[in-house]
Parts: sequence; structure tokens; C-alpha cells
Amino acid sequence: MTTNELKALIREIVAEAQRLSIKYTSEKKAPVNYACLFSQNADEYESTIKVAHQLGSVVKNTTMGPVFHISPFSTAAGTLGLLKIRKPDPKRKERGDADFTIANYKKFKKTYLGRPGFNIIKKPDMEMIELIDSSYNVIVYYSNPTLADVLKLNN
Repeated sequence: MTTNELKALIREIVAEAQRLSIKYTSEKKAPVNYACLFSQNADEYESTIKVAHQLGSVVKNTTMGPVFHISPFSTAAGTLGLLKIRKPDPKRKERGDADFTIANYKKFKKTYLGRPGFNIIKKPDMEMIELIDSSYNVIVYYSNPTLADVLKLNN
């Protein structure tokens, strides 16, 4: 895989995630702040990590894979500067996910949490509203604060 091929794949993930978000929410213009590629096997994971290193540097290592602060590039939902490469996981058959920034997170949470497909994930430094529709090959997240804020990055 080349850097251009990785960017194209990430653009596809973000575009599909944006379509999913638009289908279920009124957030038609929510910008992407983070995307994740779900590796489908160990070989893809290793080769994608090598390519991702050409785009930027690791800013956080997680148990499921590294987060890279990359040279920003355009997507259907705005400029992307954070990319995670996730290890293969039999629980995650999707191709990836995208995280969108919501202007009024509290209102968004009150409006959508509890509706079909929406769940909440609480982490020590953030919470995320997750949107899943099995007819899509991606997952959508809306985080508060954003991962860039948690990592103290200025994108």
C-alpha cells in the first residue's frame, strides 16, 4: 500500500461515516477530527503501520494500535490530521470509523442518545457517542472532548 492508497481508503471511510451520520442526525456539516482504519489481518496491519509512519508520527500508543498525528489532508468532511491504525479484531468487521466534532455536544447527546443505533462509551478522559448501522461498513463517533483536545494537539 502506498501513502496515496492509504489516504484514498481513509477518505472512503470518512465519506461513508459522513453518510451514516447524515442519515441519522441533523449534523450535516460536522467536521471530521479523527479517523481509524480497522486492519483486516496481521499483514495489513503491519504494512499499513509502515505507510502511516510516512504520513506522520505516533502521538499515542493504545492497546488496539497507534494514533498518528499526520500531515493534514482533505476528506469529504474536512481536513484530517489524526489517524489510528487498529489491530485486527474479530469483533470489528467494519472497515473503520470516523469521529466528528459536534458544536453543542450536550444538546446532541440529549437529542440522540437512546435512539436505535446510538450508544455511549465513557473513558477516563472523554466520552463518545457511538452510531452503528450494520448496513454500513463503518462506525461513527462523536467525542467530548475531541481526541485532538485530549492529546493537546492543535490541528
